[in-house]
Amino acid sequence: MLLIPAIDLKDGQCVRLKQGDMEQSTVFGDDPAAMARHWVGLGARRVHLVDLNGAFAGKPKNEAAIRSILAELRDEVDVQLGGGIRDLDTIERYLDAGLRYVIIGTAAVKNPGFLHDACSAFGGHIIVGLDARDGKVATDGWSKLTGHDVVDLGKKFQDYGVESIIYTDIGRDGMLSGINIEATVRLAQALTIPVIASGGLAGLDDIERLCAVEDEGVQGVICGRSIYSGDLDFAAAQRLADAYPR
Repeated sequence: MLLIPAIDLKDGQCVRLKQGDMEQSTVFGDDPAAMARHWVGLGARRVHLVDLNGAFAGKPKNEAAIRSILAELRDEVDVQLGGGIRDLDTIERYLDAGLRYVIIGTAAVKNPGFLHDACSAFGGHIIVGLDARDGKVATDGWSKLTGHDVVDLGKKFQDYGVESIIYTDIGRDGMLSGINIEATVRLAQALTIPVIASGGLAGLDDIERLCAVEDEGVQGVICGRSIYSGDLDFAAAQRLADAYPR
């Protein structure tokens, strides 16, 4: 089970948002590379980056901070990035800088042709982020709820050749209310590619419950607010995941 610490970037700083609201952000650090090094030092094998300004602007906005993290962690752990990635040139630029995975969210839903092209050009490097509320996919920083069913879109994008799906229950994100295990497993069971859980991780109980469904296709979990608030001890969670009987 991959425990993937999240580093959300806003104006070059490490922040966390409440319910995706840019006006409700808490700053946790002003040195993104040092933050990434901290989590890797506690055992993280992958790091999750979000360019928040980029997500709202539709183009990269925290590239200097992202490059500092990639330079710090190059060839050591995998780094994945989402937020404002809308064209193949941006993907190529980030992959050349050392990024392992690019996460395409809103653009995958609104412009599936772009996603198809990205999978064709950069096979093995494309992850889709599906943010959903009550099984329906949301776009544009969660501001717009579509009529698309998350399982149906997951199957469609799987056929395009995406590496995995990050499934976020946006009703729980940043709320420390617990991972939506049932919905995550439902999606994983419908697909042959891995699913990464996201939204609401609260504590060690969630880690144990996720480890119990790893065989269903749940590859990992994004660790956000809980590891910054202290509700989840990341090192203890990593030890639990590593020791969980297979």
